[in-house]
Amino acid sequence: MSATPSDIGAPGAAEARLLPRDPAFAERARLEFSRQGFVALLGAELSAVSPGAVEIVLPIRPQLSRQHGYAHAGAAWAIADSAAGFAAQTLLGPSDGVLTVELKINLLAPAKGDRLIARGVVERAGRRLTVGRSDVYAETGGVETRVAIAFGAFMAMEGLADA
Repeated sequence: MSATPSDIGAPGAAEARLLPRDPAFAERARLEFSRQGFVALLGAELSAVSPGAVEIVLPIRPQLSRQHGYAHAGAAWAIADSAAGFAAQTLLGPSDGVLTVELKINLLAPAKGDRLIARGVVERAGRRLTVGRSDVYAETGGVETRVAIAFGAFMAMEGLADA
């Protein structure tokens, strides 16, 4: 089971920290995600958006596999990065964006199944730097197995969404 923004920190603390500065945060996140050529190439979709949290789904297909039949770790890394980054993005102002400063991923198990699911959440939102986490699951027939966990730092950039 993955954390949601309301699970983070003391009761009430998460809600106070995770207030979006843009009332249209969900629509903007979907628009910005749709503009990413790399995730489109992979076939990833932004399936859920809430303040400080997103979910990205990636169907596992032969083009994303290793020679052993598992999904390539690069696919898990890409959606883990995007999930935590877009979770941070949901809290920014209308013209602001984020850039990944650092991402550390631990691969826990081979990713085999129908699809990968990355659930990104904000662990701590600062004025310029946000720390986020992504849990990545491989799903087969509705059963999820956690295959990776990633932690990252994301820098807020004013006017980046306008670039």
